Amino acid sequence: MTARQNRWTRLVGALLAAAALAGCAGGTARPKPAELKPVVPVVAVRQAWTARVPAVNFPLQVHAAGGQVLVAGSDGTVMALDAASGRELSRASVGAELSGGVGSDGRVTAVVTRANQVVALEGGRELWRYRLPTQSYTAPLVAGGRVFVLGADRSLTALDGQSGALLWNTQRPAEPLVLRQAGVLLPVGNTLVAGVAGRMIGVDPDTGDVRWEAPVASARGTNDVERLVDLVGGVSRQGGVVCARAFQTAVGCVDTAGGSVRWSRPANGGTGVSGDGERVYGTESDGRVLAWRADTGDRAWAVDALQWRVLTGTLVLGRSVVFGDSTGLVHLLSREDGSPMNRLTTDSSGIAATPVAAGNTLVVVTKSGGVYGFVPE
Repeated sequence: MTARQNRWTRLVGALLAAAALAGCAGGTARPKPAELKPVVPVVAVRQAWTARVPAVNFPLQVHAAGGQVLVAGSDGTVMALDAASGRELSRASVGAELSGGVGSDGRVTAVVTRANQVVALEGGRELWRYRLPTQSYTAPLVAGGRVFVLGADRSLTALDGQSGALLWNTQRPAEPLVLRQAGVLLPVGNTLVAGVAGRMIGVDPDTGDVRWEAPVASARGTNDVERLVDLVGGVSRQGGVVCARAFQTAVGCVDTAGGSVRWSRPANGGTGVSGDGERVYGTESDGRVLAWRADTGDRAWAVDALQWRVLTGTLVLGRSVVFGDSTGLVHLLSREDGSPMNRLTTDSSGIAATPVAAGNTLVVVTKSGGVYGFVPE
């Protein structure tokens, strides 16, 4: 990368942080991306169905499990779809705009509103509401009969899944700024793994006690925006090893058995990563797509053809790494070397969330509320 591109990468990173914090990125324009070259499909994929939810203007995390996919619109609409057919299974409205979601264990579904309320649903009806003392932009984790919530201030709250009663709450030292996007929250065995600033922590899900902390990245820079190092949602988990991205700082992997850092490498992205045991994949703020060796963190390959396009986080699916862009295109690259394998079209509003796989279906949601199901031919 040239010195000029390095300067642009740092500037774009700062603008993305400002946009995530304030909702706008100022008046500085990104460099114009190059025209895309035609792709000869290596893997055959066809659009199987479409559905619609209201527009998506919050950090949606699409949930897929058991042949179902759960999506939501910014207005509070929560919808369950059959992944194979796109048939609507249930629809509910929480009656308020959303800031985080969707989380589910297949029975209870939970979202967070902009009014800081956790709302739990079951079978399309509301079970309970709980008001948080802080905002949250991360989909609640529903597991073990409980609902776990990661606050924007990186506090953790555990609620009873059926009643919404508070079970425990942990607070962390407040950061000067918080990132308005989803953070890291997932179960690994009997440990709740969360991202707190640039650290991954392991928490006892029964008590909230912290078992270990692992630094993925350290704060740097001369101002609060540049020093943001929150771990962002979308991780690679292979057994007990979890790999995650620290916002605009690094990508690293942690062994959750004891909280030891396997490796951490500098990276300039703001979206989550995925992996397959051999490599970890991610998209950078300048539109490059990178792969790191999962065992050492060494660079495996890099693709510059999509530079300066705004890309989502990545999904590993079959032989491909899948991600969307702000024009509504979905790109499939080879896991082996990053070569193009296919390119799919949706509407032109832009891809709103990292694509997910539900059964045999690739599900993509756009900012205008289009939900697309793609299947292999």
